[in-house]
Amino acid sequence: MTVTDTTRGAAAARDAGGLVIRLPRTGASWIIRPRSVLVSLLLAAAVAAAFVVEVAFGELDLPLPDVIRSLAGGGDPTTALVVHSLRLPRALVGLLCGAAFGVAGSVFQTLTRNPLASPDIIGVSAGAGTAATAGLLMGFGSGLGLQTLALIGGLGASALIYALAWKSGTTGYRIVLVGVGIAALCTSATSYLLLKAGVYQAQQALMWLTGSLNARDWEHVAPLAIALAVLLPCVVLLAPWLGGLQFGDDMAKALGLPVQTARIALLAVATGLVSFATAAAGPIAFLALIAPQIALRLVGPPGPALLPSALVGSFVVLAGDVAGRQILPGTELPVGVVTGVLGAPCLLWLLSRSNRTGSGG
Repeated sequence: MTVTDTTRGAAAARDAGGLVIRLPRTGASWIIRPRSVLVSLLLAAAVAAAFVVEVAFGELDLPLPDVIRSLAGGGDPTTALVVHSLRLPRALVGLLCGAAFGVAGSVFQTLTRNPLASPDIIGVSAGAGTAATAGLLMGFGSGLGLQTLALIGGLGASALIYALAWKSGTTGYRIVLVGVGIAALCTSATSYLLLKAGVYQAQQALMWLTGSLNARDWEHVAPLAIALAVLLPCVVLLAPWLGGLQFGDDMAKALGLPVQTARIALLAVATGLVSFATAAAGPIAFLALIAPQIALRLVGPPGPALLPSALVGSFVVLAGDVAGRQILPGTELPVGVVTGVLGAPCLLWLLSRSNRTGSGG
């Protein structure tokens, strides 16, 4: 399902045989296309399969039928104990974090009209990571304290980026340039905090900064689930504005959209998603960059593919975590290492493509 304006988007949807749902008194429409629905269903099936495999694999591998029965409320008590107490929280954190990063990346890339403008590149994840690292070193290792600090750090970084990029309004180009500088500043602050920390604290923080689902339990699931239950509906409500903004400020103004209000609201919601996901699993590298790009190439234009981006993000995290535990026998690679290996070539490809087409800024 995608959103766009009532002129270009509606025409494209009609050409593709899609359903256009017009919103009254706005310049935007919901567009539901058969290809988007089919891709979303296939991605949902892939996520479900990856979720079951994630729960099944560990130090003691469980048969997939036993895992499915246990998830459905049946099975023997021993399997149920392993699944529900040890494996399920880790899988749920991966599922929710992937969805949060995927949606947030889609929002940021659409707002800035730049495929390179993911939260981890323009400093939002770095701001949340700096605040959360400070919390870890001060003893806020989990729970609402860490979630709150990450949210404050992410919102603070976003506010600083927006303020410094403001010049009779903002543009995606200025947001990206300022964001790269803020990311460098936050990274330097995080490095300073690690240098001042003790060996054990620094090791714990470094593992978290890599992006890992290791030792996730229900206290990590609950705040993240509540945050997504609030923020994802907000994204859905704001999605028609996002669809108008993807064609630029002039077009959005011509359609009657409140450009700056819409941009601030969307940035705030996307920052919240990034911050809570970062607090739960760390700043998983490149996930918010690659998930929307994969989703757009599966669904095709027009419009930001929010649901497919969420599903791709969840699948990448779950599959990456399984791969990280299977690639090297006896060694558990954090999921952030796996996504970093996948994301670095994607970043280089996007940079080269932007240079060829002149769309990098």
